[in-house]
Amino acid sequence: MAQWDQMKLVVQRLPNQALNELYPTSFPMDVRHYLANWIEDQPWEEFDIENMEQEPQAQRLREQIVLLLKEQAHQHQNVLERMRLQDFSRKMSVVQPMMLVQTVRDMLRKERHFLGPTGPARAHYHLGQCPPGQAVHQPGLSPSPRTVNGNPITKSNQDMDNLVLKVLEIRNYRQTMHQLQEEMNWEKQDGESMSSPMHSSELDTSQLEKQKRIQKLEYKYQEFGKKRVQLLHETIGILQECQKRLIQRIKDWRWEQHQATIGGPFDENLGPLQTWCEQLLGVNVQLRQEVILVGQDHGSSDPFSDMQDRLGNLLKTLIQSSMLVERQPPQVIKTQSKFCTTVRYLLGEKVATGKPILLRAQIVTEMQARNLGQPGGIAIENVGELINSTAILEHIPSSKSMCANFRNMSIKKIKRADRKGSESVTEEKFAILFTADIAITGCDTAYGVQTISLPVVVIVHGSQDNNAMATIVWDCAFSEPNRIPFVVPERVPWTQMRLTLSMKFMSEVGTQRCLDDNNLHFLAQKIFNKPDISEDFSNLLVTWSQFNKEVLPGRPFTFWQWFDGVMELTKKHLIRYWSDGLIFGFIGKQHLHVILQNKPNGTFLLRFSDSEIGGITIAYVAPAENGGRRIQNIQPFTKRDLEIRCLGDRIRDLEFITHVYPDLPKNDVFGQYYSADMLVPLPQSTEGYLPTTITTTVVGAMDHPSPSSSMNDVPMAAFTQFPGPMSQFSPDFSPSHSAAHVAPVFPHHFEDFPIAMPANQPGSSDGILDILSDFDASM
Repeated sequence: MAQWDQMKLVVQRLPNQALNELYPTSFPMDVRHYLANWIEDQPWEEFDIENMEQEPQAQRLREQIVLLLKEQAHQHQNVLERMRLQDFSRKMSVVQPMMLVQTVRDMLRKERHFLGPTGPARAHYHLGQCPPGQAVHQPGLSPSPRTVNGNPITKSNQDMDNLVLKVLEIRNYRQTMHQLQEEMNWEKQDGESMSSPMHSSELDTSQLEKQKRIQKLEYKYQEFGKKRVQLLHETIGILQECQKRLIQRIKDWRWEQHQATIGGPFDENLGPLQTWCEQLLGVNVQLRQEVILVGQDHGSSDPFSDMQDRLGNLLKTLIQSSMLVERQPPQVIKTQSKFCTTVRYLLGEKVATGKPILLRAQIVTEMQARNLGQPGGIAIENVGELINSTAILEHIPSSKSMCANFRNMSIKKIKRADRKGSESVTEEKFAILFTADIAITGCDTAYGVQTISLPVVVIVHGSQDNNAMATIVWDCAFSEPNRIPFVVPERVPWTQMRLTLSMKFMSEVGTQRCLDDNNLHFLAQKIFNKPDISEDFSNLLVTWSQFNKEVLPGRPFTFWQWFDGVMELTKKHLIRYWSDGLIFGFIGKQHLHVILQNKPNGTFLLRFSDSEIGGITIAYVAPAENGGRRIQNIQPFTKRDLEIRCLGDRIRDLEFITHVYPDLPKNDVFGQYYSADMLVPLPQSTEGYLPTTITTTVVGAMDHPSPSSSMNDVPMAAFTQFPGPMSQFSPDFSPSHSAAHVAPVFPHHFEDFPIAMPANQPGSSDGILDILSDFDASM
């Protein structure tokens, strides 16, 4: 339902005085009725009445109103109504464009306010209680539009609407008091000039009546004056509370931006915050003017100095809180490398024109960041040399914002603090501080404004990137809002860690599929070094050392280095498989045996290797020599392997794996991932050359009997064998490793080398030796 359709239900219950205040003669209710839909579609809220550059746009709106009224008159069949519409169009044509915009905008705002949660009753209260002659909107006040169709109305919009109406009410009291003062002056002057021929009794009666009128006017004047001052105090208090909520929302926006590093939800749109800042600034300016005027009316400004101080402090806080890093610099920065960042000033539309505003950037340490804004804080010492560290705050008309873009910034060198104990350079946090001196239109002085980036880690070599990112992830995931920069806990509950790992995995890989309970349980087993599958980790704490300082038992890498390698592999080569649920993922061997022990031969699943960084392996059920079954793990495929041949084609090559866990036919599930050129026969010759192909083979796998279709009478032997010299390799290594790794003297992976195995001995060790002999002879 349109706003006017709802408003028609309200106006039927309003007294005539209230209707006249809501729809003044300069824009009568008839015009509102006839042009209802068109009026509600126009951008009235985008106007700043003080900005005369917008007058041509306002004039076009006025011309459209006149034209639409003429069209309505031409189409109307009732002669009297046609004449009224023509009269309205003539009157509209002589109204000043900006005044017309102001009138229509304030009319719509009042309607939205009356159509709030309490409906018509609310309209009665506000219109009935306001003094006569309710004034229209003052320049600089721009409350947010309110939805009237049952949609949620934000607290900020309600606050701003309330503030604007309060300011309008204060102005109305002032104007009414001015009218009362004029009436009192006239009555007093008229009493002095009364003619003497009047009889004494008549003169006494007339003077007595005049004195009563003057006394009544004086009483009203004093009452309105008291209400005016009381309303000023009340409105300043509301402004203060509303500004507190704004500043908290700005802090929340920064916090959400921080959490986005680990995949947290984040709406980067700063438009609503900018509108809110500008509205509060407009209210503040108007209230300061009203305080000055009320002081003049009382003959002294001293009693109102407290209100002036409160408004001045609020203004300073608002100006200094309105700068944000809209686009953060990389949180891991390598020296001598270019990077970009963008700083936005939310009061950009209100910045005084003239001298350009220069924004300066410098790098600060964690200790310097703690001292920012503190009374008696130490001077900021230069701890690093930034290249291209200045930018101009520029106005962007398309977004009505003011931003400074640092497009080619870089850190030339960095001065590090003394480290404690085993702390490494990748654990040291810095930040980039942005400062500027900004003058706002209508303010007497410029204010020093500053903002700081999220913490960054500075590295000098790419090999440090992984450990530096661990510092950033820990900082983003476990720091508290409003913390002292950049304090983080040394240990955190596993319940928080598991959520962080899942969010980071989804964010980094770019998938909607999260880590399930099985995955997270295995990660807990790994980080706590507790292989028992039944262990409960919910009450355990994870330390920073367990996360990325101590290497995992029997491994040359930390938990984070291993986890980050899995994310990198999945993001670049496995995202579709993971998102489609074809990769089981993180699972320990104990759990692996539990879920596969009753499955037929050829059943397999894909899991991430726990013995090397960035590997994925195939675990499958194979026949054992004693007639039972055993779990085999093919040597993990790494990034290099999958760049040569994709995972789907490698699975297609292995004919002895037939069903994906739990029981899905392999070709039905992975068929969409097979390369198209592998599904058609190769030509017999190509310009004299013999054609070749790349095929994945597994040593020893073809020695096993074919998978049995019936396992009811076959005993289960669930174990992984590492016979003979194979035991010197990693725990993932088994007799089902690729040929490349059992013949290290050969310079290429056999599964990637374009040579066909002898037909009579497919995959056997004798066949491999024959190929090696032929290769050596050819050399």
